[in-house]
Amino acid sequence: MAESIVKQYYDALGKEKLLGKKCNKCSAITFPPTTACLECGSPDQDWYELSGKGQLLFISHGMAPPPNPRFAEIAPYAYGHIQLEEGVFVQAIITGVSIDPDTLRGYYERGPVAVSPDILEVAGLNVLAFKVA
Repeated sequence: MAESIVKQYYDALGKEKLLGKKCNKCSAITFPPTTACLECGSPDQDWYELSGKGQLLFISHGMAPPPNPRFAEIAPYAYGHIQLEEGVFVQAIITGVSIDPDTLRGYYERGPVAVSPDILEVAGLNVLAFKVA
């Protein structure tokens, strides 16, 4: 039996790799990986390692309390909308950023900011996060 896509994704995060799927029919990249291409629906995809480099487009603060108790140990935290070099969009925790209004406003006024992956281990689970480069 094939190893699950979810397990392979989280195992790769533990090795600081971002894995998606690239469609062999239309060449679209799906991230996080799924069993079918998000553009054309084809199941004919191969694993694809993304660079992890991207641009932080928007930033906000996380919810308090967090939506899942597992994230209580890292709350409060910033949360952002990132476009990776490969074109896909990701929503993730942004580490090392204060969530006070002046700091968040500063990011908004600056416009896109370069980010790179910062994989966290939270309650035994690898979690995709990003840090300002």
